[in-house]
Amino acid sequence: MMRLIDIRSIRPGALLPAVLLSACATTGQEAPKAYLPAIDVPAQAETDPVGTGHADAADDPAIWRNAADPAASLIVATDKKAGLYVYGLDGKVRDFVAAGALNNVDLREVTRADGTRRILVAASDRTDKAVPRIALFWLDGTSGKLTSLGAETFFFEGHAPAEAYGFCMGGSLDNGDLARAYVVLKDGTVAESGLYEHDDRVVPEYFREVKLATQSEGCVVDDATQTLFIAEEYVGIWKVPLQGELKARPFARVGVTDGLVDDVEGLGIAREASGRGWLVASSQGDNAYALFDLGTGKLAGRFRINGGAIDGTSDTDGIEVALGDFGPQYPEGLFIAQDGDNAPQAQNFKLLSWRAIREALGIR
Repeated sequence: MMRLIDIRSIRPGALLPAVLLSACATTGQEAPKAYLPAIDVPAQAETDPVGTGHADAADDPAIWRNAADPAASLIVATDKKAGLYVYGLDGKVRDFVAAGALNNVDLREVTRADGTRRILVAASDRTDKAVPRIALFWLDGTSGKLTSLGAETFFFEGHAPAEAYGFCMGGSLDNGDLARAYVVLKDGTVAESGLYEHDDRVVPEYFREVKLATQSEGCVVDDATQTLFIAEEYVGIWKVPLQGELKARPFARVGVTDGLVDDVEGLGIAREASGRGWLVASSQGDNAYALFDLGTGKLAGRFRINGGAIDGTSDTDGIEVALGDFGPQYPEGLFIAQDGDNAPQAQNFKLLSWRAIREALGIR
């Protein structure tokens, strides 16, 4: 009898050749392919744990790069049981706002009507699981402090009780809005809204939606190509061109070819000044991260956060990546991943150098 093997239990890099050859000999069929081995890359720093202990609480990070002083850049991240944190690159807490069950977070530098620039932070608010809302904040880049603007609901076609789950933002639509907001509802519906400033409020105005078949969460917008990427957790990654009608097209599938083990969670875009770019995805099922070349759509490599003086990650939900100078530790860019098991402490976020990831995967 041929024994079934769960690929998630395989040691990193171990391909079980004897078992695969035995299966081939028994069935007379070609041996199945194995996942591309994931290369270990150590974390360089980690954040303080979130305040909610003994629970699945830390979830999703976002990065603000301080162009004037890259080493003073900031990280915003959710405790989905309690609210929103701000960390420095040393991992120390700079601010915390109790704001309820905020799941995914994103931020953008936006231009206000008076021409001033501010940092807008927004998150999916699932405090009320029947009414999807967007929680909104201003971030002060100098002090690291958040100012809450409250949580705003939005209308979408066929409105029914729904939980705001995933979230990401894109650049302005150039029609008076500050940015675009994409709320991924737990049933796979993704609603697009424009974010508009009215007096002291930032208000979402619903525009349109696209629907995936099953539970989805992670999303990211590639402003360079005006493309939205969405992770359907047990299926794979979809890309949605934002010009014209919203229509989801397959980008990567769960399985050995694309290096994704369900469920697929956080997504991030790493784009160089030259235009070359990669999509990074959390392959939560095997505690790895898959890197896709955005030019070709092909899998460029897989890595795990492991080794070094800081513990690795497992069961990662949200990730974020930003390229550019972030100071001496992160000269080419910064990658952040939620750590689902930071025992004996509460969950937290791990920080990696993009250069270390690039060199480990042999990307030139």
